[in-house]
Amino acid sequence: MKKIKLLFIYLFTVITITQGQSKTDSGHPKFNPSADPFAELKTAVAEAKKTHKRILLDVGGEWCIWCHRIDSFIEANEEIGKILHDNFVVLKINYSEENKNEKFLVQYPKVAGFPHFFVLEQNGKLLHSQNTGLLEKDKSYDPGKMLTFFKEWAPVKKKLRRS
Repeated sequence: MKKIKLLFIYLFTVITITQGQSKTDSGHPKFNPSADPFAELKTAVAEAKKTHKRILLDVGGEWCIWCHRIDSFIEANEEIGKILHDNFVVLKINYSEENKNEKFLVQYPKVAGFPHFFVLEQNGKLLHSQNTGLLEKDKSYDPGKMLTFFKEWAPVKKKLRRS
């Protein structure tokens, strides 16, 4: 009886931890169909203002092979990953059969394919809509194009004046 009780506690713990994870097995942030993008954007705006970054909305889904490829590409390229995370608060917006987040996405230009990036200013104002297909190369992404994209849309750093 004691073994069964211990097994039950173990399984309950594993299931609870697994359900609370917001990352895939590969360690990438997950597109969560039950997430509230309005609330998450509000949090992202507060973080962007505090850290002087812009916001990158990454629209896609767990079903999307190119969404996983772009995550792997960024993770494998240290320079691109650093520029991304130094300059942007990244917010994944789920688009799937389960939840298309139409009420949220209607405020942005129509998306032709996935993944799709929207660059927002710190206050949440749309600056740019990016078809990531234009950043592809073969079965991956072009490092030069990706680097250019993130550098172009990174916030302008203000220089301090000397007295």
